[in-house]
Amino acid sequence: TLLAIGLPTFVFLALRLSGNNLPTNTMLALLLVVAAFGYYLPNGILERIAALRRREIFESFPDAADLMLVCVESGLGLDAALNRVTEEIRSNNEALAQELHILNLEMRAGFSREKALRNLALRTGVEEVNTFAAMLVQSDRFGTSIGDSLRVFSDELRTRRRMRAEELAAKIPLKLLFP
Repeated sequence: TLLAIGLPTFVFLALRLSGNNLPTNTMLALLLVVAAFGYYLPNGILERIAALRRREIFESFPDAADLMLVCVESGLGLDAALNRVTEEIRSNNEALAQELHILNLEMRAGFSREKALRNLALRTGVEEVNTFAAMLVQSDRFGTSIGDSLRVFSDELRTRRRMRAEELAAKIPLKLLFP
């Protein structure tokens, strides 16, 4: 809202000081347009940045799940596997590494694993992360093997990724038809 108030004020003062004597109706219309622009632009930019971050997390999450599966199958516990995955994935995807680091910090701070995983799902807004959190919570609650659950989840993510790639590839001829 500061931009919505400050930008029109700046434009108004700039037009008055420059010696432009625009009619009052034109000045009011210009100020309303600039105010609307200043009000909606920050939200639009923020939404675009959030969408890019969600997409970045979405695209790199299957690799993180595979890496977590390898860590769990090699004998690490879930907390140690999450720490290891956070360290390893930091070079490829900073956004996912930050979210996993926050997850680790929440669990160290005393949050239950279920609460920390639910917070991760809420923060990211990615459906696969939400499914991952629910799967780990159920696995923990019912005492099933985390390795088996991660293996099934990882296979499902790879299948989804392959289907999405095939779907996008099938759309290419139609998109190339018009040019």
